[in-house]
Amino acid sequence: MKRELIKTDKIPKATITRLSLYYRQLELLEFDGYRMVSSDKLAWLCQVNPAQVRKDLGYFGEFGVRGVGYDVRDLKHEIMKILAVNREWNMGIAGIGNLGSALLQHQNFPARGFNFVAAFDTDTEKIGRVLPSGLMVKDLEELVFTVEELEIQIGVITTPPEVAQMVADLFLDAQVNAILNFSPTQIHVPDCCRVENIDFTIKLDILSYKLKHEMGL
Repeated sequence: MKRELIKTDKIPKATITRLSLYYRQLELLEFDGYRMVSSDKLAWLCQVNPAQVRKDLGYFGEFGVRGVGYDVRDLKHEIMKILAVNREWNMGIAGIGNLGSALLQHQNFPARGFNFVAAFDTDTEKIGRVLPSGLMVKDLEELVFTVEELEIQIGVITTPPEVAQMVADLFLDAQVNAILNFSPTQIHVPDCCRVENIDFTIKLDILSYKLKHEMGL
């Protein structure tokens, strides 16, 4: 497979999202024993246009053989390198309520190289508790020191909305420039930081809109 990186000013965020979808479908195809896959089939599995698949991959080089398709295993590994999921990432999570506790037990994270190495809270009844994952809940005041000690690269916020910005600022002070925010509020960060907001209520708003306006319910 020929792979020559193409110089681009900026890759669209939607392209990165679709690459993640392609990667997951390629995993399933490999598990099912497929050796090759066409852009048409990959597009159908991901519910996108075949031309979009080719365009997305074209940002990063030339993949596959015209008229034959893509080698499933090779393309999966190429996308892994593009998404930087071919290595381990250390994560720290702040807010050990129901959601935070559930995320810590989610096996998909370590399976994909995303490892929770520290957990933080301000509740004195939780601080010092050993979680089922084996982590001991630390006082939020220890966050900056712990980030440096454990080389945490990604911060995860599952706190109530009123303290989410404060927690984000602590991660920023500790030089953590990637944050996954599950708190139902927007946090403000400088340009050097990247934030992904996961607000379930927004997704439900979208679903309810589609139920009413597209399905007539």
